[in-house]
Amino acid sequence: MSGEKEKDKSKVHKLSLKGSAKYVAEFFNFSINTILFQRGVYPAEDFTAVKKYGLTMLVSSDDQVKAYIKKIMSQLDKWMIGGKISKLVVVITNKDSGEHVERWQFDVQIFSKSSSKKSSSKKATDKENASPTEVTPTPSVDKTEVEIQSEIQSIFRQITASVTFLPELNGDCTFNVLVYADADSDVPMEWGDSDAKEIENGEKVQLRSFSTNNHRVDTLVSYRLVE
Repeated sequence: MSGEKEKDKSKVHKLSLKGSAKYVAEFFNFSINTILFQRGVYPAEDFTAVKKYGLTMLVSSDDQVKAYIKKIMSQLDKWMIGGKISKLVVVITNKDSGEHVERWQFDVQIFSKSSSKKSSSKKATDKENASPTEVTPTPSVDKTEVEIQSEIQSIFRQITASVTFLPELNGDCTFNVLVYADADSDVPMEWGDSDAKEIENGEKVQLRSFSTNNHRVDTLVSYRLVE
């Protein structure tokens, strides 16, 4: 009996492409909220504590911020499931100067067995780090949700610890989310084209990554040094 239970458990933990896409989209949702909280873009009292990934996460309770993130996430879910996303970026901008002071970049890779088909059909609109589409073969070892959650925990701990090296944000700041989607993606009317919002002469720090059986997400933060 116990052997059968173990077998069932392992089946539950193996994520399909659709399940993996939702996992990544959910990670982006919590990443945006965590960055806004940790970097003090909005007051601490505007956030509510929730349990996720075995950690206490903070999510915005501000109606406008929630509506903005919800709109992004509803579209992101569709693009992720369709394999259309190559990158998600959170940019923090000083309201007074209009300068981009911090840029959090999450690069998305989809593992695929049919590499030749994938590389010929994907035309990314991402002109920022333009390079031939790289396709990584599917990992031979299936990862469990426990292993994936452990990797995600490490990333959120790093985001939390980033306050030790990132310069303090001065003045009122706002944020934007950029999504790099394939050229053939179905884009809603309210989504407009944007420049890359790079940090001029900024420092870059590579953070940890996590991967499911179908996706890999790498995290990078760029920031402007205080003169």
